[in-house]
Amino acid sequence: MKKIVYILLLAITLSSCSEYQKALKSEDVKTKVDMATKQYEKGKFSKAEKLFKQVIPKYRGKPQAERLMFMSAMCSYQMKDYHVSSYHLERFENTYPKSDKAEEASFLSAKSYYELSPVYSKEQRETIEALEKLQLFVNKYPDSEYLAEANLLIRELDFKLEKKAFEIAKQYNKIAYFESSDYEAAIKAFDNFLVDNPGTSFREEAMFYRLDSAYKLGVNSVKSKKQERLNIAMGYYNAFHKYYPNSERTEEVNQMKEEMQTQLQQFNTKS
Repeated sequence: MKKIVYILLLAITLSSCSEYQKALKSEDVKTKVDMATKQYEKGKFSKAEKLFKQVIPKYRGKPQAERLMFMSAMCSYQMKDYHVSSYHLERFENTYPKSDKAEEASFLSAKSYYELSPVYSKEQRETIEALEKLQLFVNKYPDSEYLAEANLLIRELDFKLEKKAFEIAKQYNKIAYFESSDYEAAIKAFDNFLVDNPGTSFREEAMFYRLDSAYKLGVNSVKSKKQERLNIAMGYYNAFHKYYPNSERTEEVNQMKEEMQTQLQQFNTKS
């Protein structure tokens, strides 16, 4: 019985493949469209896309082109060919702005850009482009059913850019080796990061590493610059303590404070 079922399934599969191949080679446009639609509905997007590419030029300027172009673009999206889907879905919306599929195409085009965004440690050109596309979608369709998801994607991309900027600034701190220029670069990087990202979830860490950089710069400075730099570092300590009095790093930053106060006393004594 199992052997019979297997043979029947094999026969159906071969028949289906044969029908598809015939449609692929056929000169009849309707046959191709029917087979493309059938393959699309069955989730066989690669096969469907090959047929759509053959027939779409034949329907250019005709009412059927709208439906065929959307399904073809969706094939690319479903196959995760996001470079292609981002272009074709955006093109569909621009070509058919009044289509009932225009909003969906606009969102999925922007989401395709999101899918192309790399991990935070890599160059973020695609991330910035995805943010621009998603923001354009939100502005254009403020009442969209996809609005919540679009905003979620925007937050994820924003976080990725924040993390990259934070890690770059942190790297300045880590590679500094008692060189004033290294610590000054780290302080500036964290200052810029905090100004550019006022609501960042990395705020506490950024303020700590800024303090750490300023502390190391101050205590290792030559005497002619030490007092000024220690006072600046104390300012960073006060800011950190003000915003994070119960930080897990409280003991560490208090040790920095004590060391800085000890070194500053020599200047107060002389004065």
